[in-house]
Amino acid sequence: MIYCYKLTISYDGSNYNGWQIQPNGKSIQEEIEKALLILLKEEIRIIGSGRTDAGVHALGQVANFTTSQSIDILKFTYSLNSLLPCDIRIKNITQVASTFHAQYSAISKTYQYHVYTGKVLNPFKRLYVWHLHRLLDLNLLCDATKKFLGEHDFASFANVGSSAKDSIRNLMKFDVDLSNDEIIFTLKADGFLYKMVRNLVGFVIEIASHKRPITDIKKVLLAKDRRQAGSAAPPQGLFLVEVDYPKELSLISSNVLK
Repeated sequence: MIYCYKLTISYDGSNYNGWQIQPNGKSIQEEIEKALLILLKEEIRIIGSGRTDAGVHALGQVANFTTSQSIDILKFTYSLNSLLPCDIRIKNITQVASTFHAQYSAISKTYQYHVYTGKVLNPFKRLYVWHLHRLLDLNLLCDATKKFLGEHDFASFANVGSSAKDSIRNLMKFDVDLSNDEIIFTLKADGFLYKMVRNLVGFVIEIASHKRPITDIKKVLLAKDRRQAGSAAPPQGLFLVEVDYPKELSLISSNVLK
């Protein structure tokens, strides 16, 4: 019998070359697979909901793997965390239907991006925000983000290397929230292209800095040319918050660590 397990993972990406296994440098995927090898005594390849780049963090990355072994979920979760570096934690393990696929079964993803606008950066935030040394027009910023809502061809906001078959996405949320000296962007879509979130944030920041007009949004979307969209926001401010799946692929059994 084959068992399928879903992992919900939180990690600080500061010390890694991203989620995906790399020929040079550490990855989140590799660290988890090494720990699974020790526990299950077999080579396991985990499937992630998507890759995050070097320096990008996750509060709710999702992955799955299959094995011929039935596991005690509570015991296994603690054992797995004990083998992982302290900047990677398995928040939850669930046994799911064999048809579950962390990437292809996902129906939406939510990201957050953090921008710090204070004059002096709190050193404890340096790995988790983009420290922006410029004044922003917040009303213009909010107006710009709203114009991206809905279904668009986001080809201009996808870097080379995207494996997606098409570049049309439905952006359901692009919120702007203020918290002291932080601007927090929350983006939710049915899927994201490679570096799409960072490219969108970098673009609206340019508009809010009066470096380009808001009318450029329509022009750049229609251009389908990454070169038209300007510079991306740096990686350290980005967090993968949540990945959503259909209810019919709901858990068989689970353990949520408190």
